Amino acid sequence: MRTEQFQELLLEKGVTLSSEQLAQYETYYHTLVEWNEKMNLTAITEKEDVYLKHFYDSITASFYYDFNRSTSLCDVGAGAGFPSIPIKIAFPELRITIVDSLNKRITFLEHLAKQLKLDNVRFIHDRAETFGQNKEHRETYDIVTARAVARLSVLSELCLPLTKVGGTFIAMKAASAKEEIDAGKKAIATLGGKIEELHSFQLPIEESERNIVIIKKEKPTPKKYPRKPGVPNKTPIA
Repeated sequence: MRTEQFQELLLEKGVTLSSEQLAQYETYYHTLVEWNEKMNLTAITEKEDVYLKHFYDSITASFYYDFNRSTSLCDVGAGAGFPSIPIKIAFPELRITIVDSLNKRITFLEHLAKQLKLDNVRFIHDRAETFGQNKEHRETYDIVTARAVARLSVLSELCLPLTKVGGTFIAMKAASAKEEIDAGKKAIATLGGKIEELHSFQLPIEESERNIVIIKKEKPTPKKYPRKPGVPNKTPIA
């Protein structure tokens, strides 16, 4: 995806980018590639692929959820900043918190935020399981996002405890979302969530399948969740 296509296709979806915002994506790309030589951040490094599979793909969440009506977003296991940093560039009023278990990725994100001159962003080195039990963060976020981190039954236990009642958990998946939803229904309900919408579509150009699951937080998550680090993955709620 060329930069011009990136801008045009987003404009078709109602996302308008200024020249300053486009410059931020360009800086993001160069910083990502530069740091990727020192640490493993992404296997995708060709410019057109980064714009399509990382930047555009991240922003597709905004096609189905209005980020302008929310103020706080927590991104669980964001890695090199996806989807939250591309979303933050497009919707600069958002307050972003990223939690990641690998400290060197946090170091990269802190550097990236300075390069992009982002404000209202914070990066926290922690496991999602312990972070979700932290009273300062538990059930405080309007939106919680996760992109291709784990199966939905596991992901719900990491993300719904952070979502405030009335807030939204957005799970961004590749293929097989319907099977994951069927397997994760009990976990989602147990954790206080309800599946509101499933949006399936194809990424432009390469036409690979993408799914965005919109989950509404209807009631508080029981205090015992999330369980200790590693437990949700080993024994998902079923």
